Amino acid sequence: MTKRSIELDDRLYQYLLDHSLRENAIMRRLREATATHELARMQISPEQGQFMALLIELMGARNIIEIGTFTGYSALAMAQALPTDGRLICCDISTQWTDIGRPYWREAGVEGRIDLRIAPALDTLDALIANAQTGCFDMVFVDADKTAYADYYERALVLLRQGGLILFDNMLWSGRVLDAAADDEDTQAIRALNARLHGDERISLSLLPVGDGLTLARKRAE
Repeated sequence: MTKRSIELDDRLYQYLLDHSLRENAIMRRLREATATHELARMQISPEQGQFMALLIELMGARNIIEIGTFTGYSALAMAQALPTDGRLICCDISTQWTDIGRPYWREAGVEGRIDLRIAPALDTLDALIANAQTGCFDMVFVDADKTAYADYYERALVLLRQGGLILFDNMLWSGRVLDAAADDEDTQAIRALNARLHGDERISLSLLPVGDGLTLARKRAE
């Protein structure tokens, strides 16, 4: 037995996948297609996608925002977990990568649930707030420019219903959060947000060693 999260070597990680992952063929092919590109490291892990889908099912989520879509693997995982009348607003600034995912969304039959908005995410979030969408969303997944995470957080709190969930990716940042020599803006932003979330009584909080560190922040009643 252990009193802390277990470390996964390659063999144990493969065991985890073999005995948990239920990734369908369309998702696997999109993940493999993404792996051929130079920025493949931006892709979430398959077990993280499955965990996020389970959260959607547990919450009965119907309305979700994704900030940072890349090739669309996480969007596909979430959209498949939504009911047929659910909606997923995906925020990205370029079609270069999202165009890779679109055919897979279509093949999976979920393209109609995905509203891809190509614009700075803060503009999209502010437009939703201006259009009286406050308190209308069940979940927000943030996996984009780290220096804007704090701004995304505040908008997400406005847009979420009470009990809604924010998911932040890369919150352990491959261990660089502990590296005193790492003083780049992205690392500083993640450290600052981790500290901010820990002290924020507006949320319930858990930082999990899933993927590169996945933070769950649940909006409490006001």
